[in-house]
Amino acid sequence: MTVQPDSAVAAAVPAPPAPIAETPGTAAGWFTTRHILIAAAILVGLLIPWLAKSFVMFQLTQVMIYGLAILGLNLLTGFNGQFSLGHSAFYGIGAYTAAILISHYDMPYALTVPAAGGVCFVIGFLFGLPALRLQGLYLALATFALAIAMPQILKFHPLEGLTGGVQGIAIVQPDPPPFLPFLDSDQWLYYFTLLVILIMFGTASNLVRSRTGRAIMAIRDHPIAAAAMGINTGLYKTLTFGVSALYTGVAGALGALAVAFVAPDSFSFLLSVSFLVGLVIGGVGSIPGCLFGGLFVLYVPNIAESISTGLAGAIYGAILLLVIFVMPAGAAGFVRFLAASFTRRRASQR
Repeated sequence: MTVQPDSAVAAAVPAPPAPIAETPGTAAGWFTTRHILIAAAILVGLLIPWLAKSFVMFQLTQVMIYGLAILGLNLLTGFNGQFSLGHSAFYGIGAYTAAILISHYDMPYALTVPAAGGVCFVIGFLFGLPALRLQGLYLALATFALAIAMPQILKFHPLEGLTGGVQGIAIVQPDPPPFLPFLDSDQWLYYFTLLVILIMFGTASNLVRSRTGRAIMAIRDHPIAAAAMGINTGLYKTLTFGVSALYTGVAGALGALAVAFVAPDSFSFLLSVSFLVGLVIGGVGSIPGCLFGGLFVLYVPNIAESISTGLAGAIYGAILLLVIFVMPAGAAGFVRFLAASFTRRRASQR
């Protein structure tokens, strides 16, 4: 019998793993960085009305409104996997709900926003019930039919007393409250929209990180496995459809307050396509990317038209193709790629 030397025994025993040092790329470091970026963005948003002109403020208000509508579509498509081409209908329902309540019933404008969200939630939930039997392209066709039908319903002659028919409804832009006399109407509407956006985006962020959000994403990734784990896929799908419609309806109500006018032709199928484009450009499944999608939806068509009025559509298509080529995962995916590249470069320099 031979006895191995102590050095051989030590070599045969694996060494204990070295402690993992925390780096800026860990979850704790990113948590801090993420909140710093959010706080900086909010601070910039609060300062904009004192640095920008009224028209720029109106445009940025529209960007936030479009971003909220895109977030509603993102909750349905990006997080739950249900494809929709009819969110212009929910946007129009929210806008008309706010306009009708203000013009016909003298309801305070601040109350029309949650009212529009509630109405759209009910309609979206009810629409989601028969849509449970549909998926993929068939669900897209059903929502496409909703988007096509909504402007015609708003023009329907028996409803003209309520909807205003082809001429629509004009409303008065809300004035700032008496305790804020130093703000004009444009600045107050910007701050009011910003407040609603912060609440809605924060709620969506908490939703997707909750148990309900994990169930919603599990249905998107593998519906059969989700059902086998005990998730009520039908209930979660219809609830997600309702919540998605709620978000888009709130955006529609804010849009009606910003423009101070609603008309059926403002909510055509092209608006649904714009929301879908904003979703893809901002990043499917990304909440902050929805605001970048709102920027694209508002500014890029105007840029294309300023370059050439006759070729605005062609220029818009070329810009869209270029952005998709450069950022195939959307703006959110491009930012993640840059952050990962920066982290790897810093690690290699150590």
